[in-house]
Amino acid sequence: MMEKYDVIVVGGGHAGCEAATAAANLGSKTLLITMDMTKYGQMSCNPAMGGIAKGQIVREIDALGGYSGILADKTTIQFRMLNKSKGPAMWSPRAQNDRFRFVEEWRNIVENTDNLDLWQDAVIQLIIKDKQVKGVKTKIGIEFESNTVVLTNGTFLNGLMHIGQEKLAGGRIGEAASYNISEQLLEAGFKTGRMKTGTPVRIDGRTIDFSKLTEQKGDTGHYKFSYLPGTETKLKQRSCWITHTSSEVHSELQEGFEDSPMFDGTIQSTGPRYCPSIESKLVTFAEKEKHQLFLEPEGENTIEYYLNGFSSSLPWQVQLKGLHKIAGLEKAKIFRPGYAIEYDYFDPTQLNHTLETKIIDNLFFAGQINGTTGYEEAGAQGIMAGINAHLKSAGNNDTFVLKRNEAYIGVLIDDLVTKGVDEPYRMFTSRAEFRILLRQDNADIRLTEKSYKLGLASLERLNLLQEKTALIQEIIAYAKDFSVKPRFVNQLLTEKGTSELKQGVKLFDLILRPQISIFDLIEVITPFKTFLERVTEARKTEIIEGAEIVIKYEGYINREKQLAEKLDKFENINIENKFNYNELKSISTEARQKLDKIKPKTIGQAKRISGVSPADINVLLVLLGR
Repeated sequence: MMEKYDVIVVGGGHAGCEAATAAANLGSKTLLITMDMTKYGQMSCNPAMGGIAKGQIVREIDALGGYSGILADKTTIQFRMLNKSKGPAMWSPRAQNDRFRFVEEWRNIVENTDNLDLWQDAVIQLIIKDKQVKGVKTKIGIEFESNTVVLTNGTFLNGLMHIGQEKLAGGRIGEAASYNISEQLLEAGFKTGRMKTGTPVRIDGRTIDFSKLTEQKGDTGHYKFSYLPGTETKLKQRSCWITHTSSEVHSELQEGFEDSPMFDGTIQSTGPRYCPSIESKLVTFAEKEKHQLFLEPEGENTIEYYLNGFSSSLPWQVQLKGLHKIAGLEKAKIFRPGYAIEYDYFDPTQLNHTLETKIIDNLFFAGQINGTTGYEEAGAQGIMAGINAHLKSAGNNDTFVLKRNEAYIGVLIDDLVTKGVDEPYRMFTSRAEFRILLRQDNADIRLTEKSYKLGLASLERLNLLQEKTALIQEIIAYAKDFSVKPRFVNQLLTEKGTSELKQGVKLFDLILRPQISIFDLIEVITPFKTFLERVTEARKTEIIEGAEIVIKYEGYINREKQLAEKLDKFENINIENKFNYNELKSISTEARQKLDKIKPKTIGQAKRISGVSPADINVLLVLLGR
């Protein structure tokens, strides 16, 4: 038996790296075990971080003191703020990244984190005694003892890849699968299943005719993920490119459907609804004559391109023939074909909100093992599992759980634990009831102080947060006090299609107008521009935008806060171990079965379980004397 650890993390992907560094930074003696130390935080699929709701999650990880946002910033080759034409609740940051630099940066982080040891090996067995995990055993026969274990196995648990009729065992192309853990957990009483994901062809950029494609450049300005200064990219910025499939492409691909594992019964597991393979699109959206595709560079200098929207498990010859019918790709050469991969996951209703399993004490799951998809969702679970594994190892009764009105991370974990999954889970803004509160711009305001009190977020982060909130309040106070005369702004108001002033008004009232941006007013109101010089250039956009959002949406924000407070009362009504649900004949059969299976800790959690009706909740409240 090797030396004993407080926390062992199995798997060096996005979840594993966040879990291991969080636990170590909190003071736990931590071991990170991975099968390949050159692949920390590997971007197995698209070379990008963020996106709709995912970008909010990356900023939340950063606000908590995690690393995904910092590393995304340092390796960005294009940045875009999505949905800027909509309200700020929908704004979502997204970056194209140099996938090779991203891995290098993660390795640099894990190698320089105090309290964190590294080991390259495959874990083949958990050491379990009296329904408590005590450590792990590796493929080469070494046993590591630990107070807690976090499993972040990604797509490696009994991973099986498909390219047409060819089947390859592995967790990623060219990498071995992980065996025995699923079988051991199944024997211990866990419910498991199979899910599928996929990836598209990688293309030689020297063989692409870019003259036939539409260029998509990134945003300019100071947008980034991390709230820390100095994380900006120094890499050359690169464009993405847009093309489309056509009926000719579709016909070529359909020729290979008879050899597709998607349609011949070979693949029976469920794939991601919101990132379907190209063959699934042709069946599900048979009426569509074309589908949009994005060519995304894999790095600053590489010639390799990722064809977003063309994920496939068709035979490689069919993929190539279809590719050659796409505008701009008629002579394209590929580095490797797309493939589908099936892997084991475990029903996440078997978890507590801390991500500790209900069946085995001190054992935590994070990432695709819980039925999720995406680097961002994995990283979020990883940091939360790492925090809670540290707290459990420390022997106190503290837990760290985020509510649905506090973070998208809270929505993600609550959805998994209370609702379970029947397909790979992907976060969307529509999954959050309180998305006006859960904006990408205020993740630090929501989470950094909580994390600082926990001991994870640094004093530097707290100071930056306090400076930001103070400056936002100063800007709002200035806007409420400063009067603007018509002659200074009427030309701007006319240009923006809003009514001119007949008399002076407060700057605050002008900012309230939906047609007017606070940045428009800065350019025409010299005293306001001078006042804002106190804001450092690097944070100017972030802070001024933050003030504008509070001014324009204050009514909506306050209304949502009030609603969250009303619903929050149900989160404080504890029902853990209060009922034998199978004996409650006054609630529906489905409610009895679901409540007994999931065992919610509060009325709020019970309300969110599918199949538990308002009438069932009322019965529970009456029995509690509420």
